[in-house]
Amino acid sequence: MLGEYRITGRRAAEISASVERAVGAGELEPGQLLPPMRELALELGVNSNTVAAAYRTLRERGVIETAGRRGSRVRAKPATTGREHIRVDVPEGVRDVSDGNPDPALLPSLGPVFAAAAEQSDRRPVMYGQAPVEPELARLARAGLDADGVPDGPLVVVSGSLDAIERVLAAHLKPGDTVAVEDPGWGSLLDLVPALGLRTAPVGLDDEGPLPDDVRRALESGARALIVTDRAQNPTGAVVSATRARALRSVLRAHPETLLIEDDHGHGIVDLPLHPLAGVTRGWAFVRSVAKGYGPDLRLAVLTGDAVTVDRVRGRQRLGPGWVSLITQGAVLRLWADGALDTPAVAAAYRARRDLLIDALAARGVEAHGRSGLNVWIPVPDETGAVARLLHSGWAVAPGARFRMSAPPGIRVTVATLTAAETGPLADAIASAIGPGAGPARSYV
Repeated sequence: MLGEYRITGRRAAEISASVERAVGAGELEPGQLLPPMRELALELGVNSNTVAAAYRTLRERGVIETAGRRGSRVRAKPATTGREHIRVDVPEGVRDVSDGNPDPALLPSLGPVFAAAAEQSDRRPVMYGQAPVEPELARLARAGLDADGVPDGPLVVVSGSLDAIERVLAAHLKPGDTVAVEDPGWGSLLDLVPALGLRTAPVGLDDEGPLPDDVRRALESGARALIVTDRAQNPTGAVVSATRARALRSVLRAHPETLLIEDDHGHGIVDLPLHPLAGVTRGWAFVRSVAKGYGPDLRLAVLTGDAVTVDRVRGRQRLGPGWVSLITQGAVLRLWADGALDTPAVAAAYRARRDLLIDALAARGVEAHGRSGLNVWIPVPDETGAVARLLHSGWAVAPGARFRMSAPPGIRVTVATLTAAETGPLADAIASAIGPGAGPARSYV
């Protein structure tokens, strides 16, 4: 059965766990056909309903997909394995420009603010039943959202952007529903959606954000939610422009029941204005994390949205972790209140590094994208070959497969710590890896 692997179990949970273990270990490969339910039930000596329940669990977890009479198969990118395995092992001596991390030298020091927050907690220990959001943090967060034109709404603090998005999706959708997502887009998000038992509908984008016609098609085809990265889109650096925002609002007005989720993780490191879409639909959520500007390990984001959405998120959070540490909230509050991040200087530094690489590549006939954020996206004709040749030349870049569904091939270069002296040699290596005479590559849409 299924080559060398044999599915085992007597109960639905055991059968689904057997399949999931095999997928995670690579013993069941992406696209591999699973036995028909009746056949597997006969093989295991169980009722067909038991196998049906196991397969249903696997679908909801994003491990397999079912296509009617064509049967059930392991997903092309099963949630069990995720996209994190699509990476390059960086040998000693190879320069790593693949990780997507901010420059540690541009992050503020956390020690003093945590010490002050902990000292305050010693004087007034946090106990069960206290308010889950630091009031002054909420006030400053709301003031920033108001300044950027984000509609008024209740506010909750969560453990980062991905935590926020997961909670919002789970609050509104059920397994089998479709979510429209950017393609290319954030690899962790592309893993999360099927892991929740949801389907993905890819939406193309250009430097100004998601393409309105693609969004319209996705919503007309039944997508119940749309996730948009307003700035510093990963991996392309796209920024939703004022013109694009107007076009997207027009599309969304025709679909007022769409759940709209906006991710502004680039806040604090981007020098381009925000053009939010929030408020056009009945259900909406806007999330702003501190990871890129203040440090990924803070694991803190502010989420606002319509009253129903935020109430559901807050209620479910109460039954899980309860709240995000008020010591951490206090530390972030002090960072904000003290102006610990020189936002214009940080944004200018990242812009200079992006522009330097993009200009160097353009001089060598190579197309590249990166209007904002930490990364530059480079369409390539042969992704696997380009990654391998760059590694041989001493550069580790991120394979585009980590970020793509149906978009053309590409590679992502993180410029956060790239120096001016390194830019020319890297551009030479990329131009060589793409191949002589390749010229400008295809657009990433």
